[in-house]
Amino acid sequence: MDRAEELRRDEARLACALTEPASLFVPVWRDRHLFREDGCGGAEAIFLSADRAEALMAGGADSCFLGLREQIAHFALDLGHLEIPDHAPALAGLGDFADLRSIGPLLARHDSAILAHARALVHWHGRHRFCGLCGGATRSEQGGHLRRCQNPDCGALHFPRTDPAVIMLVHDGGDRCVLGRQARFPAGMHSTLAGFVEPGESLEDTVLREVQEEVGLTVREVTYHSSQPWPFPSSLMLGFYAVADPGKLKIDRHELETAAWFSRAELLNSPEDDSFRLPRPDSIARRLVSDWLTGEWRQDLERQKA
Repeated sequence: MDRAEELRRDEARLACALTEPASLFVPVWRDRHLFREDGCGGAEAIFLSADRAEALMAGGADSCFLGLREQIAHFALDLGHLEIPDHAPALAGLGDFADLRSIGPLLARHDSAILAHARALVHWHGRHRFCGLCGGATRSEQGGHLRRCQNPDCGALHFPRTDPAVIMLVHDGGDRCVLGRQARFPAGMHSTLAGFVEPGESLEDTVLREVQEEVGLTVREVTYHSSQPWPFPSSLMLGFYAVADPGKLKIDRHELETAAWFSRAELLNSPEDDSFRLPRPDSIARRLVSDWLTGEWRQDLERQKA
C-alpha cells in the first residue's frame, strides 16, 4: 500500500478518487469489518465499489483515504451511524461484520493489513470529534489524516496517534522461557509479557521495568526483534527478546492470572487446546515464540551485530 501522502493534500484529486469507479472502500461498522467465508476454511474481506460507497456516504457515512494499492485508491468507510448495517440496501447480502481479531488469521495478509489501517483511522476519528484543548468541534482534513479545531481562537491540529508498547519473550539464554496468562485471554492461551511505554522512558527501560513488575525478574540483555501495528485500538507493538537470570517468578496478580517457565520441549509439544495454547498465529507474540523455538532469533542477533 502506497500511503500517497501528496494525494492527501490535493482536495480536488481526492474528490475525484472518491467517485472513481475503480476505487475501493473498506466498510467499518463499530470496529468490525465485512467479510464472507470462502468455502475452504478461510475468509474473504469485502471491499465496496464506489457506487455502493456513494449511497452510504449520502446517508451519513464518513470516508478516510488509506492510500493506493496497484494505483487503485482505497478508502475506509465509517458506518458507525447505522443501527443495523444489513438494513442498508448497499450492504444487504454482502456478508457479515466481525472483529478483525477473530477473522484476521483467515484473511489474505495484505487485506488484513488494509483492514487494520482502516480500523485504526476510524477509531481515532470517532474519539477526536472535539478538540482536547478547547472543546470545540473538529473537522477532518487531508483525507482523514488530520482534524482541525473549528474554534477560530484555537485552530489546533490533531493527528492520528499511536501508542508504543513493548512485547518481549523473556528467556534464560538457554532452553527455557517465560509465558504468562491474563484472565481475558481465550481458554488455555499463554503469551509473552507486554506493556506500554511510559513518558520519559526508552524502549529498553520499558522492557526492564515491565519484566520486573510483572514477574519479578531482572533482565540483563535486551535485543530488538521486530514490530507490528496493533489497532486494538491504536498500538504499535515493538518486539524484543529479554535474557533474565533464572529464578522463581513473583507474579503481579493485577496484571497476570498466572506465569511460569516453559521448556522448548513443552512448547513444541503444545496441545493447542483449552488446556494450553500458544498466542494467535497472526500476532508478533507468536512470531517471538516461534523464532525462539527454531533458533531463528540467534541468526537475527548475529545479523544485528554484523
